[in-house]
Amino acid sequence: MSLHTLMRGLLDSNAFAHKRDIQPMLAGLAGLDSGALPLGDDSAALRDGDGHLLIAIEGFINEFVAAEPAFAGYCGVMVNVSDIYAMGGRPLAVVDALWSDGPEHAGAILGGLREAAEKYRVPVVGGHSNARTDRPQLAVAILGRARALLTSFDANPGDSLITVYDPRGRYRPVADNWDASSEAPAERLRGDLEILPMLAEQGLCRAAKDISMAGVVGTTLMLLEASRVGAVLDLDALPRPAGVPLERWLRTFPSYGFVLSVAPAHRAAVLRAFHERNLAAAEVGTVTASGRFELSLNGKRGLFWDLRRQPFIGSTPRSQSLCAIHQGG
Repeated sequence: MSLHTLMRGLLDSNAFAHKRDIQPMLAGLAGLDSGALPLGDDSAALRDGDGHLLIAIEGFINEFVAAEPAFAGYCGVMVNVSDIYAMGGRPLAVVDALWSDGPEHAGAILGGLREAAEKYRVPVVGGHSNARTDRPQLAVAILGRARALLTSFDANPGDSLITVYDPRGRYRPVADNWDASSEAPAERLRGDLEILPMLAEQGLCRAAKDISMAGVVGTTLMLLEASRVGAVLDLDALPRPAGVPLERWLRTFPSYGFVLSVAPAHRAAVLRAFHERNLAAAEVGTVTASGRFELSLNGKRGLFWDLRRQPFIGSTPRSQSLCAIHQGG
């Protein structure tokens, strides 16, 4: 498949449309001064003593909750946990809001929620429920804490872009969801996530973002927009499962997946930290000062997005002190 066709497919995808829908939401909150990080990060970060409290929330598409209720409940914890770790933090607790068309459907959702809470050792401490609605709906919020913060606002020109995912997974029967969590050992999952706060606390990573439903390209674009930079991303260098076409992988939510902006001096140490745990990590590009996000494939290079001319989600400058809002899973 040509580079142009791949780029066109991403730009026309529902995942990218959902991200662009964030723009008016951010505009509606502009001007709120909470003393937190600017709008546009994976979690809100509130200063708390020698660290930061982290708050994030995920809402799930109704069709997904109806098709895979147990896995949707599981994802309620899994994706929120990833958002906290992407900020260099560790999760403390979650609460859920659950609507269902009867107790049976609610039971499947809660079963998945409980399974993930036990696996990730994150207690469910409360929530809200309604079992008399016309369809199942789910949202889960999380509280965490970081001693050293990773943000989406600190990528610098000259940094290496590094992506990582867990190859020990499989696709779910619905959509492009790579599940490297539900059948994995709990201790291994927690250890793999602990790499992120370790990198933050040792000063080895400048910026990070959890790979969302917009895939690695959309997530990288959000990171670049928040940091007011550009990048060249080499699609040939992206680590991906054997036998999975690049087109599908670019649409994939990897369950465990991050984009990192790392100073060249720390590149080897960061890659080694992931490789030692059998995670697939690679340097895939370079951060630039241009504001242009370019993709390359098979020796050809094309402009994917020019942030100087068109915002993506419209994240606010770091110099402003606004409340943070999560970008969606």
